[in-house]
Amino acid sequence: MMQTVPSDLEVIDQVLKGNQQKYELLVKKYQAFAFTIALRYTKNREDAEELAQSAFVKAYLNLRDYRGDAKFSTWLYTIVSSLCLSFLRKKKLEVHSLDQEYVFERADAQESSLKADYIEQRSKLQLLNRAMELLHPDDAKLLTLFYKAEQSLEEIAKILHIEPNNAKVKLHRARQRLKETMEKHFAQEVQEIF
Repeated sequence: MMQTVPSDLEVIDQVLKGNQQKYELLVKKYQAFAFTIALRYTKNREDAEELAQSAFVKAYLNLRDYRGDAKFSTWLYTIVSSLCLSFLRKKKLEVHSLDQEYVFERADAQESSLKADYIEQRSKLQLLNRAMELLHPDDAKLLTLFYKAEQSLEEIAKILHIEPNNAKVKLHRARQRLKETMEKHFAQEVQEIF
C-alpha cells in the first residue's frame, strides 16, 4: 500500500497540535529552496546556509501566523528574503560579487568524480546563474521565483505586490533580457553546452 505524502497545510496543522517532529518534513522539502534564495542575496555558501536555517527557525516560531492563503513556500520566501536583507544591511556587504561565484564554479569543475551528464547540467546551471548575475536584480528575482522557486504568477504577484498580468509581462521581459544577455556575453559557451 502506497503512503500518501501529507500536504504542507496538514503538516503545519500537526505541528501546531504538538507534533513538532513533523516540521522536519517541511525543512527537508524546502531546504534547497531556502538555500537558493539566500545564496542569491549573499553569494556566500556559509552565510546562505546559516540564513536558510534561521529562516526555518523563524518560520517555526511564527507558524501560528501562517494563514494558508498562499503556499508555504511563498511565506517562507518572504521570511528568507527579509532575513537576507537585514543581514546585508548589518554586514554592509555588496549584493553583487561575481568573484566568489567564479571560485565555486572552478572548484565544482575540478571535481573529477562527477559523472559527465551531471557536469553538463552543472555547466548549464552555472552559465544560467552567471547570465542572471548580469541582469537587473528585479529581473533576476522574477526568474528565480518562477523557475527555481516554482512560484506561480499569482504568487509572484503577491510577493512583489503587483497584479498577476503585470507579473506575466515582467517575467516575459526578464526572459527576453536573459536570452539577450546569454547571446551577448556567453555565445561561445552556449554553443558548446547546448
